[in-house]
Amino acid sequence: MAKPIMARATAVWLVDNTTLTFKQVADFCGFHELEVQGIADGDVAAGVKGFDPIANNQLTAEEIQKGEADPLHKLKLKVYAAAAGEEKRRGPRYTPLSKRQDRPASILWLVKFHPELTDGQVSKLVGTTKPTIQAIRERTHWNIANIQPIDPVALGLCKQSELDLAVQKAAAKRAKEGDVMSDDERRKLVSTEQSLGMEAEPRIPTAIEGLETFSLSGDPREDDEADEKEENLPDADAFFNLPESGTDDEQP
Repeated sequence: MAKPIMARATAVWLVDNTTLTFKQVADFCGFHELEVQGIADGDVAAGVKGFDPIANNQLTAEEIQKGEADPLHKLKLKVYAAAAGEEKRRGPRYTPLSKRQDRPASILWLVKFHPELTDGQVSKLVGTTKPTIQAIRERTHWNIANIQPIDPVALGLCKQSELDLAVQKAAAKRAKEGDVMSDDERRKLVSTEQSLGMEAEPRIPTAIEGLETFSLSGDPREDDEADEKEENLPDADAFFNLPESGTDDEQP
């Protein structure tokens, strides 16, 4: 329930200037009934000047009269027509000054790892403008050479649940349009909860990437040469076939 501004001072004014019950004042100002009773007894909010809710357009005199006539009536805060929809203000979210320098890195991360996200979705996630996103997509940003992609969740620019929701919406939109996604793109569209529950896939260390077909057996041509050498070697028994006695050493 919406509370009036300067709720304690408003409660002081209502206790001093109306015959509303403590419960009615407590419900309207967001206090406990005993706290309002303490205000009436002078034990709470001593020295606080009352704040007129009628003069400040928080209550109408007719609403107070209804409450005085019916103790069960709950006071309703006056609604401003000009403030309607103020909480649902559109546009990029506010980013603190200390984190604005991190936005290009987060935009590059989203563009690189989630290209299915639209510029509007990226803008809402990290609080930036579409020209900046377009410049990073086309790599025409003035500092593109020094920008490294960093997860916006790690930078504190958005929540993981917000990123997951945006990715799921992008997946549903692409599926509705009939676009065929590759396996890598499908893996990117998996939510955090689902990805954490998956079994880890075996990966080849980067140090030996490209050596998947490497074999310790060596070059097969070397094996063939070794076989030929073995065939050309004389038989070991030939060294022990001595000539028969009396053939070469006979005396005339």
